Amino acid sequence: MIDTIFKHRTIRSYKSLAIEDEVLEKILKAGTRASTTGNMQVYSVIVTKDKEIKEKLWQAHFKQNMVKQAPVILTFCADFNRFNKWCEQRKAKPGYDNFLSFYTASIDALLAAQNVALEAESHGLGICYLGTTTYMAADIIKALNIPKSVVPVTSIVIGYPQDIPPLTDRLPLEAVVHADVYTDYSEEDIDRIYKDKEALQQTKDLLIENEKETLSQVFTDNRYTKKDNVFFSKEYLKIIERQGFMNNEL
Repeated sequence: MIDTIFKHRTIRSYKSLAIEDEVLEKILKAGTRASTTGNMQVYSVIVTKDKEIKEKLWQAHFKQNMVKQAPVILTFCADFNRFNKWCEQRKAKPGYDNFLSFYTASIDALLAAQNVALEAESHGLGICYLGTTTYMAADIIKALNIPKSVVPVTSIVIGYPQDIPPLTDRLPLEAVVHADVYTDYSEEDIDRIYKDKEALQQTKDLLIENEKETLSQVFTDNRYTKKDNVFFSKEYLKIIERQGFMNNEL
Protein backbone atom coordinates (compact mmCIF):
# COMPACT_ATOMS: atom_id res chain seq x y z
CA MET A 1 0.00 0.00 0.00
CA ILE A 2 2.89 2.39 0.71
CA ASP A 3 4.13 1.75 -2.84
CA THR A 4 0.63 2.53 -4.13
CA ILE A 5 0.58 5.84 -2.24
CA PHE A 6 3.90 6.99 -3.64
CA LYS A 7 2.93 6.06 -7.20
CA HIS A 8 -0.42 7.89 -7.19
CA ARG A 9 -1.32 9.58 -10.44
CA THR A 10 -4.46 11.38 -11.56
CA ILE A 11 -5.90 9.45 -14.51
CA ARG A 12 -8.06 11.35 -17.01
CA SER A 13 -8.40 8.79 -19.84
CA TYR A 14 -9.79 5.26 -19.45
CA LYS A 15 -10.15 2.00 -21.34
CA SER A 16 -13.65 0.71 -22.06
CA LEU A 17 -13.24 -2.21 -19.66
CA ALA A 18 -15.72 -3.00 -16.90
CA ILE A 19 -14.55 -3.35 -13.32
CA GLU A 20 -15.18 -6.83 -11.98
CA ASP A 21 -18.00 -6.91 -9.40
CA GLU A 22 -15.85 -8.60 -6.75
CA VAL A 23 -13.10 -6.01 -7.21
CA LEU A 24 -15.56 -3.11 -6.95
CA GLU A 25 -17.11 -4.64 -3.83
CA LYS A 26 -13.69 -4.92 -2.19
CA ILE A 27 -12.94 -1.31 -3.10
CA LEU A 28 -16.20 -0.13 -1.55
CA LYS A 29 -15.63 -2.22 1.58
CA ALA A 30 -12.24 -0.55 1.96
CA GLY A 31 -14.11 2.77 2.03
CA THR A 32 -16.23 1.58 4.94
CA ARG A 33 -13.11 0.80 6.98
CA ALA A 34 -12.09 4.47 7.03
CA SER A 35 -12.13 6.42 10.28
CA THR A 36 -15.53 7.93 11.06
CA THR A 37 -16.84 10.31 13.72
CA GLY A 38 -18.37 8.35 16.58
CA ASN A 39 -18.56 5.27 14.33
CA MET A 40 -21.73 6.83 12.86
CA GLN A 41 -20.66 6.52 9.19
CA VAL A 42 -22.70 9.55 8.21
CA TYR A 43 -21.90 9.32 4.51
CA SER A 44 -23.18 7.51 1.45
CA VAL A 45 -21.57 6.42 -1.82
CA ILE A 46 -23.64 6.42 -4.99
CA VAL A 47 -22.24 3.99 -7.58
CA THR A 48 -23.20 5.04 -11.11
CA LYS A 49 -22.76 2.80 -14.16
CA ASP A 50 -25.96 3.54 -16.11
CA LYS A 51 -25.21 5.39 -19.37
CA GLU A 52 -28.18 7.73 -19.16
CA ILE A 53 -27.36 8.80 -15.62
CA LYS A 54 -23.68 9.13 -16.55
CA GLU A 55 -24.75 11.45 -19.34
CA LYS A 56 -26.43 13.69 -16.78
CA LEU A 57 -23.35 13.58 -14.57
CA TRP A 58 -21.16 14.39 -17.57
CA GLN A 59 -23.23 17.52 -18.12
CA ALA A 60 -22.94 18.43 -14.43
CA HIS A 61 -19.17 17.85 -14.31
CA PHE A 62 -18.41 20.43 -16.99
CA LYS A 63 -18.57 17.79 -19.75
CA GLN A 64 -15.27 16.16 -18.78
CA ASN A 65 -14.92 13.16 -21.10
CA MET A 66 -13.49 10.89 -18.41
CA VAL A 67 -16.94 10.88 -16.78
CA LYS A 68 -18.23 9.00 -19.82
CA GLN A 69 -15.08 6.94 -20.39
CA ALA A 70 -14.69 5.52 -16.90
CA PRO A 71 -16.97 2.53 -16.21
CA VAL A 72 -17.85 3.73 -12.71
CA ILE A 73 -18.51 7.08 -11.09
CA LEU A 74 -18.66 7.22 -7.30
CA THR A 75 -20.40 10.19 -5.68
CA PHE A 76 -19.57 10.59 -2.00
CA CYS A 77 -22.16 12.40 0.07
CA ALA A 78 -22.39 13.84 3.56
CA ASP A 79 -25.45 11.90 4.70
CA PHE A 80 -27.44 12.30 7.91
CA ASN A 81 -30.65 11.08 6.25
CA ARG A 82 -30.10 7.45 7.19
CA PHE A 83 -28.83 8.23 10.70
CA ASN A 84 -31.72 10.63 11.40
CA LYS A 85 -34.28 7.98 10.40
CA TRP A 86 -32.58 5.40 12.59
CA CYS A 87 -32.70 7.80 15.55
CA GLU A 88 -36.38 8.57 15.01
CA GLN A 89 -37.27 4.88 14.70
CA ARG A 90 -35.44 4.18 17.98
CA LYS A 91 -37.13 6.88 20.12
CA ALA A 92 -34.22 9.34 19.82
CA LYS A 93 -34.51 12.97 18.68
CA PRO A 94 -31.74 13.82 16.18
CA GLY A 95 -30.15 17.28 16.32
CA TYR A 96 -28.08 17.15 13.16
CA ASP A 97 -29.69 19.86 11.02
CA ASN A 98 -26.75 22.27 11.43
CA PHE A 99 -23.50 23.21 9.75
CA LEU A 100 -21.26 21.32 12.20
CA SER A 101 -23.10 18.10 11.37
CA PHE A 102 -22.66 18.77 7.65
CA TYR A 103 -18.96 19.34 8.20
CA THR A 104 -18.64 16.18 10.29
CA ALA A 105 -20.38 14.12 7.63
CA SER A 106 -18.22 15.71 4.92
CA ILE A 107 -15.07 14.61 6.74
CA ASP A 108 -16.47 11.07 7.00
CA ALA A 109 -17.24 11.06 3.27
CA LEU A 110 -13.78 12.30 2.30
CA LEU A 111 -12.01 9.77 4.51
CA ALA A 112 -14.04 6.98 2.91
CA ALA A 113 -13.27 8.39 -0.55
CA GLN A 114 -9.52 8.28 0.03
CA ASN A 115 -9.69 4.68 1.26
CA VAL A 116 -11.60 3.83 -1.90
CA ALA A 117 -9.04 5.59 -4.07
CA LEU A 118 -6.11 3.72 -2.51
CA GLU A 119 -7.81 0.33 -2.75
CA ALA A 120 -8.75 0.99 -6.39
CA GLU A 121 -5.17 1.88 -7.27
CA SER A 122 -3.89 -1.23 -5.52
CA HIS A 123 -5.93 -3.25 -8.05
CA GLY A 124 -4.31 -1.51 -11.02
CA LEU A 125 -7.19 0.90 -11.54
CA GLY A 126 -6.87 4.64 -12.03
CA ILE A 127 -8.86 7.37 -10.30
CA CYS A 128 -9.58 11.06 -10.58
CA TYR A 129 -11.31 13.27 -8.04
CA LEU A 130 -13.88 15.66 -9.51
CA GLY A 131 -13.80 19.08 -7.87
CA THR A 132 -16.85 20.03 -9.92
CA THR A 133 -19.00 18.10 -7.42
CA THR A 134 -19.31 21.09 -5.11
CA TYR A 135 -19.66 23.54 -8.01
CA MET A 136 -22.61 21.71 -9.52
CA ALA A 137 -24.15 20.09 -6.45
CA ALA A 138 -27.69 21.14 -7.42
CA ASP A 139 -27.53 19.34 -10.78
CA ILE A 140 -25.95 16.27 -9.18
CA ILE A 141 -28.67 16.15 -6.53
CA LYS A 142 -31.28 16.18 -9.27
CA ALA A 143 -29.51 13.59 -11.43
CA LEU A 144 -29.02 11.15 -8.55
CA ASN A 145 -32.35 11.67 -6.78
CA ILE A 146 -30.64 12.79 -3.56
CA PRO A 147 -33.00 13.58 -0.64
CA LYS A 148 -32.76 16.17 2.14
CA SER A 149 -30.06 15.75 4.79
CA VAL A 150 -27.70 14.55 2.03
CA VAL A 151 -25.17 16.72 0.15
CA PRO A 152 -22.63 15.66 -2.53
CA VAL A 153 -19.10 16.35 -1.30
CA THR A 154 -16.80 14.77 -3.88
CA SER A 155 -16.82 12.31 -6.77
CA ILE A 156 -14.28 9.83 -8.10
CA VAL A 157 -14.14 8.28 -11.55
CA ILE A 158 -12.60 4.79 -11.54
CA GLY A 159 -11.41 2.60 -14.39
CA TYR A 160 -8.47 0.97 -16.12
CA PRO A 161 -6.06 3.68 -17.32
CA GLN A 162 -5.73 4.37 -21.03
CA ASP A 163 -2.70 6.59 -20.54
CA ILE A 164 -0.47 6.81 -17.48
CA PRO A 165 0.98 10.30 -16.97
CA PRO A 166 4.19 11.05 -15.07
CA LEU A 167 4.05 11.70 -11.35
CA THR A 168 2.79 15.15 -10.45
CA ASP A 169 5.22 17.37 -8.56
CA ARG A 170 4.71 18.02 -4.86
CA LEU A 171 6.03 20.73 -2.56
CA PRO A 172 8.79 19.70 -0.11
CA LEU A 173 7.79 18.54 3.38
CA GLU A 174 8.85 21.84 4.93
CA ALA A 175 6.04 23.51 2.98
CA VAL A 176 3.29 21.60 4.78
CA VAL A 177 4.78 20.23 8.01
CA HIS A 178 5.18 22.39 11.14
CA ALA A 179 7.04 21.28 14.26
CA ASP A 180 5.06 21.57 17.53
CA VAL A 181 3.38 24.86 16.56
CA TYR A 182 2.56 26.70 13.33
CA THR A 183 5.52 28.68 12.02
CA ASP A 184 4.56 31.39 9.57
CA TYR A 185 6.42 31.74 6.26
CA SER A 186 8.94 34.47 5.53
CA GLU A 187 9.49 35.77 2.02
CA GLU A 188 12.67 33.68 1.89
CA ASP A 189 10.70 30.59 2.90
CA ILE A 190 8.18 31.14 0.12
CA ASP A 191 10.92 31.61 -2.47
CA ARG A 192 12.69 28.44 -1.35
CA ILE A 193 9.55 26.31 -1.09
CA TYR A 194 8.27 27.19 -4.57
CA LYS A 195 11.63 27.40 -6.34
CA ASP A 196 11.62 23.90 -7.82
CA LYS A 197 7.96 24.06 -8.83
CA GLU A 198 8.47 27.35 -10.61
CA ALA A 199 11.50 25.99 -12.45
CA LEU A 200 9.66 23.04 -14.02
CA GLN A 201 9.28 22.91 -17.78
CA GLN A 202 5.57 22.29 -17.22
CA THR A 203 5.38 25.62 -15.39
CA LYS A 204 7.15 27.41 -18.21
CA ASP A 205 4.70 25.88 -20.69
CA LEU A 206 1.75 26.97 -18.55
CA LEU A 207 3.02 30.55 -18.45
CA ILE A 208 3.20 30.66 -22.23
CA GLU A 209 -0.19 28.97 -22.64
CA ASN A 210 -1.91 31.33 -20.18
CA GLU A 211 0.11 34.41 -21.09
CA LYS A 212 1.10 35.06 -17.49
CA GLU A 213 4.25 36.22 -15.75
CA THR A 214 4.05 33.93 -12.71
CA LEU A 215 2.52 30.53 -11.92
CA SER A 216 0.50 32.02 -9.08
CA GLN A 217 -1.24 34.29 -11.63
CA VAL A 218 -2.33 31.18 -13.54
CA PHE A 219 -4.21 30.11 -10.41
CA THR A 220 -5.62 33.49 -9.36
CA ASP A 221 -6.47 34.88 -12.80
CA ASN A 222 -7.35 31.78 -14.84
CA ARG A 223 -7.98 28.60 -12.88
CA TYR A 224 -9.53 29.60 -9.57
CA THR A 225 -10.64 33.21 -9.76
CA LYS A 226 -12.16 35.17 -6.88
CA LYS A 227 -15.29 35.74 -8.96
CA ASP A 228 -15.84 32.00 -9.45
CA ASN A 229 -14.94 31.16 -5.86
CA VAL A 230 -17.46 33.65 -4.49
CA PHE A 231 -20.18 32.53 -6.91
CA PHE A 232 -19.79 28.81 -6.23
CA SER A 233 -19.43 29.43 -2.48
CA LYS A 234 -22.83 31.13 -2.44
CA GLU A 235 -24.36 28.37 -4.54
CA TYR A 236 -22.98 25.59 -2.34
CA LEU A 237 -24.12 27.34 0.83
CA LYS A 238 -27.61 27.52 -0.66
CA ILE A 239 -27.50 23.77 -1.29
CA ILE A 240 -26.31 23.05 2.25
CA GLU A 241 -29.20 25.15 3.60
CA ARG A 242 -31.75 23.68 1.19
CA GLN A 243 -30.72 20.15 2.18
CA GLY A 244 -31.40 20.97 5.82
CA PHE A 245 -28.03 21.66 7.41
CA MET A 246 -28.18 25.34 8.41
CA ASN A 247 -30.59 25.36 11.37
CA ASN A 248 -28.64 27.07 14.15
CA GLU A 249 -31.55 27.57 16.57
CA LEU A 250 -31.36 26.04 20.04
